[in-house]
Formats: sequence, structure tokens, C-alpha cells
Amino acid sequence: MAELVRLFNRFQPDHYDIYLDVSRSEKKFSGKTTIYGNASEAEIGIHEKDFDVTSVSVDGTPVEFNVDNGNEVINVSLGKTGEVAVTIEYSAKLTDTMMGIYPSYYQVNGEQKQLVGTQFETNFARQAFPCIDEPEAKAKFKLALKFDEQPGETALANMPEVKVENGVHYFDETVKMSTYLVAFAFGDMQSKMTETKSGVKVGVFGTKAHDAKELDFALDIAKRSIEFFEDFYQTPYPLPHSWQLALPDFSAGAMENWGLVTYREAYLLLDPDNTSFEVKQRVATVIAHELAHQWFGDLVTMRWWDDLWLNESFANMMEYIAIDAIEPSWNIWEVFQTTDVPAALKRDAVDGVQSVHVEVHHPAEIDALFDGAIVYAKGARMLVMVRALIGDDALREGLKNYFAAHKYGNAAGADLWDALGKAAGMDLGKIMESWLEQPGYPVVNAYVEDNRLKLDQKQFFTGEGKDEGRRWQIPLNANYDQAPDIFSEETVDLGDYQELRKLNGKPFRVNVGNNSHFIVKYDDTLQEDILNDADNLSPIDKMQLLQDLRLLAEAKQVSYADVVPVLKQFADSESNVINDSVYTLANNLKKFVEPGTEDEDNLKNLFRQLSDKQLERLGLVSVDGESNNDKLTRPYILGAALYDDNKDFAEAAHAIFQDHQSNLLSLPADTRVYILANEMKNYSNAEEFDSLVEEYKQSTDPSYKQDICAAVTLTKDAKLLGKLVANFEDSSVVKPQDLRAWFSGVLRNPAGQQFAWDWIRNEWQWLEDTVGGDMEFATFITVIANIFHTRTRLDEFKAFFEPKLDTPGLTREIKMDTRAITSTVELVESEKDAVRSAIK
Repeated sequence: MAELVRLFNRFQPDHYDIYLDVSRSEKKFSGKTTIYGNASEAEIGIHEKDFDVTSVSVDGTPVEFNVDNGNEVINVSLGKTGEVAVTIEYSAKLTDTMMGIYPSYYQVNGEQKQLVGTQFETNFARQAFPCIDEPEAKAKFKLALKFDEQPGETALANMPEVKVENGVHYFDETVKMSTYLVAFAFGDMQSKMTETKSGVKVGVFGTKAHDAKELDFALDIAKRSIEFFEDFYQTPYPLPHSWQLALPDFSAGAMENWGLVTYREAYLLLDPDNTSFEVKQRVATVIAHELAHQWFGDLVTMRWWDDLWLNESFANMMEYIAIDAIEPSWNIWEVFQTTDVPAALKRDAVDGVQSVHVEVHHPAEIDALFDGAIVYAKGARMLVMVRALIGDDALREGLKNYFAAHKYGNAAGADLWDALGKAAGMDLGKIMESWLEQPGYPVVNAYVEDNRLKLDQKQFFTGEGKDEGRRWQIPLNANYDQAPDIFSEETVDLGDYQELRKLNGKPFRVNVGNNSHFIVKYDDTLQEDILNDADNLSPIDKMQLLQDLRLLAEAKQVSYADVVPVLKQFADSESNVINDSVYTLANNLKKFVEPGTEDEDNLKNLFRQLSDKQLERLGLVSVDGESNNDKLTRPYILGAALYDDNKDFAEAAHAIFQDHQSNLLSLPADTRVYILANEMKNYSNAEEFDSLVEEYKQSTDPSYKQDICAAVTLTKDAKLLGKLVANFEDSSVVKPQDLRAWFSGVLRNPAGQQFAWDWIRNEWQWLEDTVGGDMEFATFITVIANIFHTRTRLDEFKAFFEPKLDTPGLTREIKMDTRAITSTVELVESEKDAVRSAIK
């Protein structure tokens, strides 16, 4: 088994000269790389993966070497220490794993084409050129690139192209940077360009399969984001250009390669004339996230992968700060509250979850660090908490000093806390250590005992969890001044409740604004007071109340049956965030009823009661001038109508479908997925099903393709679902990058669950060969855990995955997801009778 060995300790690169000759037609490449640097020892190791190494020389003289494929290392005998130049010649194959150098496939006018790009994070640069493939091993890179070039094709890299000689594209030397940020691409592309106020060239690139107008939105957001970050960070963008490139095949969402950011097409390109507001928000935040990285992650990089949060948590917060500044009418922080916050709270409540800062003991564990709910969402919430604590002036001053101290270098978490703490005049490291180093989060119990208002904190688990007595330094954000700013003890007594209530004139609440990473359990006295005063709460505070009740119900700290009546109190709200919480809670009730039973009919009736007035108010189609809240609320209402078999909705949606049948892409994008889903669920036949799958294959519109996937997997026809699953391994139907969404859709459908579950068990090796090693591979297991809720499925899950517990990179996921399904099963078994009664 491979060991985690830090090669940087023996050899510190300073500069790379990289020459690559890529043949798309033969699906291979050859290379010659010279690494200049300092050797601390005479025996060094240099990373490689799957190379055929033909020669190694030191300062022009051939030397002995051996290739250790298990550890992905070329061992080189230098014969000396000090400054050396190591030259390695090699060849390798292009693969379809979406890692290293790889081709993306697409069609233009029926002709198959390739766009070659790269993906080097976390440690895949070693698949393209020999290197010290560690974040701390920063160096400068000069790239010379040759390929089987056709007339009119374009080559891109981190830095501008300086010349082309004899078919070789030469690019300017980079600034000092980590290997995982090196990037290049080539093929037949189109582009649009602009320039920031400070003179940075900004470009958006994509294949010619797309309409040119699909590049416009991203170009505008990218330009304005860079201008915002230069001002907010008070630090200039350090490169001459910022290219944004959409790759037809891309495993992650996007990647912050310095100067050449790569994206999945769905997160960069969109039709400005017919794309939902929600998709525009998502694309904008992804672009802002990657551009935030150009400073936070690229200019200053974590020293080792255990501080990955330094990159991702900060970029996750900054994407919202940036879009809120450049599009204030979008209320983008509400998206944070409805996506990142619930994801973090759900995941972080399972015993065994990783902390934000986590040690790495095996190479495969590096990719497993990319837990979106923790390193991205929880980490961002942690930083939002810091921002609320110190304010924007101290945040900006601290960041400016942080960049000045560490630019073109590496840093650790303590360096950030030091810079921000000095700017704010507080010991921020002491406060944040409990959030960074400890997994989980607390539930703060607020209660009246002997007429005294008291608080205590305890770690919150949604299932079985070992209480290890953890304590957090909690920014309380209470609405009574008598509460401490930071609650770090186990319990605190705030005083006589009646006096406090009379003095403050409002119900007692903590975590006002929902910025701190904890939930609150109020006793009956305090809860009733809050609910009676709910009209005076902000939308975020109402959302938080429902969110905390749902989590407490999941943990059996309150009864789910008691939560059901609360839904109706908030059902007619015009706030998107409140409706998000209402329908998240309502959809959670589905696990308590069996499909096709009277209990499910009762639940559908509850959905009808919650949604009918809203459906009448909003209708099926957006109208000019309506609020963003209405645009974002309508999907929840149409989703409810689809589930509860609302006949008026079904007929109206069918009529809209028929009006657009000759051009389904022209369906209004805000509601298109529900029109298509209604058709698949209530009206489709095999011919229409096949037609829509074919439409999916032919379309180049990313959001339309996602809508078709969501709709097609809802069909009630088991034969059609089985046919769909049979195509999971056909990349001409389902690209590997999109497979998880198709698998999830079929698994969630009772008519198709067995097909999907059998497929992943029978084809696990194929799945591992195809997308294994990718940072999102383990999320296939998470998808299953989010859907299974019966003891039979739990037993099957354990039987299949427990033998894989020793698989590096999967151990934590399997353990956590086993616990998650177990807690769901136990919840359903203990509460189903009471919940069904409450629903009825």
C-alpha cells in the first residue's frame, strides 16, 4: 500500500521547463521536463504516474533511476546535493478519467470533436509532467506545447502565448505557484473578451457547439468579480489575464487554475434569454468562487492538504460577498441560508464526521478531504461567523496584511487567524480553534428553570453519537444584552426570566440572523412565546426556527408529529427562504409513509393544503415584474403540486407542454423542469420517453439537459427506468460527469430504485475504474444514504459496503453513511405511527 511521503523535504524546485507533444489521434503524449532546484539530499524522489520513463539526467549527465509505481515516484541518484537541473524524458497515454491531460468529447453538426484540457487538483499534475506534486513546492513554469493541430485551433495556458515556432506554442513564464494550479487546453474554440478597469484581460472560452450569446453572462460576472476582489482585498490581480474555459467533460464543478479557470459547461455557459433566475445565481456564485481563489488559494496557498479549508471555505464565503456587492437585488445570502447552511448542519451532526482541519495519512485521503458540506459549507459558515464578529473593516485590513505577508508562498490556518485577529484587536485563534479542530457543532438549550433563564451547550447528533464533552466558543448573537457575546461554558444563568422578558419586551432568542454554526432548542415556554410573536420575525429567523425544529426532530429531541402542525403557520409566506424550510420539512415526511398507501394519500393532502393558495397566487409561469422571491418560490409550489397529483396543475402543465412540443427548449426555463416532469409522470409513453432521452443526447444547453434528467427519472414505467439504467455505462447517452445525477434520480424513484441499486452493486468495479480517484467519487455512497430509510435497505447497504471499509478514501464515508441510514431507520420505526396520525 502506498505511503504518504513528502518529497519536498529532499528536493525544492525553483523552475520547470516543460515540453509536451500531444497526439489526440493516437491518444498519447511524450514529454521532456527539466526541473531546476535545490537538493537537500543526494537521493531524491520526483512524482510521476503511469509514465514510461526513458531517461533521467542531472546537469546534462545520465544518472541511475528507478520508478516506484506503487508510490508514484521516480527515485533519482543525483550524486551530489545543492543546486541541480534534473531532466526527465517520458511518454504516457491520454485517458478518459477527467484527470491529468484528457480529451473532452462533443459534437458540432453531427461531427465528433475533442477539446483537450487538464485537471491537476489534487495530485494529478504528476500524470502530465514529473514534478514535486505538493502544494508547498511552489515554482515557476515555462510551458512549450505541441499537438496535432488543425487550422483555426486555439491553445490556452496560465500565461499568455509568446510565440509559435514549428508548430510549438510557447507560453510566458508563470509566477511562483503550486503544481496543481498549472493548466492548459487546446482545440477548436470560440471566445469573448473584455478588460477590467485595472487592465486585466478577461475572456470566456467554449466550444463552437454553443451559441455565442451563451458566453455573455459569464464574461460580465467575471469582469465585475475581479474588479470587486481587487478592491475588497486591496491587492491587485497578479496576472495579465483571466481566462474562463468551459470543458464538455469535467468531473468537478470548476477549478481555480491560476489565469485559466476551467468549468463544467453547466456552471459557465447559459442562454441569457431563457435561463432560470436560480441557474443564473448558481453560475454567478461559481464564477465568483473560482475568482476569489485567484488570491485565496493561488496567490497564497495552504502549506499542506490538511488546511484545504483555507482555500475552499474562504472562497465559499467570498462568492456570496462578491455577488451580493455586484448584484445586491439578488439577496444572494438567502441562497447561502438555503443551500450551504442546511448541508453543513445535516452532515456535521453525524458522529464520525471530519473536522474542518483534518490530518492526512494516506494519498487517497487527500481527495476524500473534499467534503462539500464540511470544508466548503461548514468552513464558510465558520468564516461568516468570524465576519459577523470582527466586521468588514477588520476583515479587509487583515486580508490585505495576510496577502502581503504570504504572497507567492504558503500559509497555515494560524497565519490567517493571526492576521485577522491583529486587525480586529482580539485573540481570534483562541475563539476559532474549537470550530476548526473539533468535528460537529453544539445545540444550545434555552430553558426556564425555577424562573431562571438558562443556557447550556452540548454536541448535537442526529443519530447515535459518543458525547466526548466537547465545548465551543459560541458567538451567541442573542437579542437580550444580558447574554454573553461568547458562550464558552457548559451552562450559564442569565437571571430572573420574568424580569428579563419584561425589560426586553420581546421573546428571548439566540443566533439572531443565523450566522453562527449551532442550533437552538427552546423549551415549551420560550418556544410558544416565539411562535406567538412570529409575525415580528424576519424571514431568515422564521426559516431558522423551522430548520432547527427539523433537525431536532431528526435527532428525536422533539417529536416529528409535533412539528407537522407548525408547517401550516408558515405555508402562505411570500419569502423564498421560509418556503424552502417549509418544503424541506414537508418532503422529509415522505420517509414515514409507504408509496401507494392511504398514509401517502394523507401526506399528499397535506401538501395540497400547504400549496394550493400559493399555486393560485403564482400560477405556472413567471410574469414580467414579479419579485425574485416569487421566481424562487414557484419551484417549491410546483414540486408540491406534482407530488400531490394536483389535477389542475397536471392539465395546465400538459397544455403548456403541447404548446411547445415542437421546440421543448423554448419552454420557460424557470418552470421547464416541472412541465417536463409532469409529462413524464402523468402522460408519457415509451415513444415520448425515448424522444426526450434523444433530446438530452443532442442538446448543448446544460440547464436544459439537467431538466431532462430530473424529468425522465420520474417516470412510473419500471421498464423504461430499467432501460435507462442499462445505458448508464454508455457515455454517448450519459457522460460520466453526469452519472451521479441520473443514478440519484432513478434510485429515488420507487419504480426504479431496485434497478439503480442492483446496477451500482454489480458495476462497482466499472464505476471505480471510470471515476474512482476523483474527489467526488465517494458522493455516490452519500447519495444512497440520503435516500435509503428501511431496515431491509440498511442491511443490504451494510452487506455491500462493509467489506470495502478498508478502501483508502472511502472508510469515513462508509462509516458515516451507515450511521446516517441507521439513525433514519430508527427514527422512522419509532415515530411513524405518531407522524402518520399527525399528517392525517
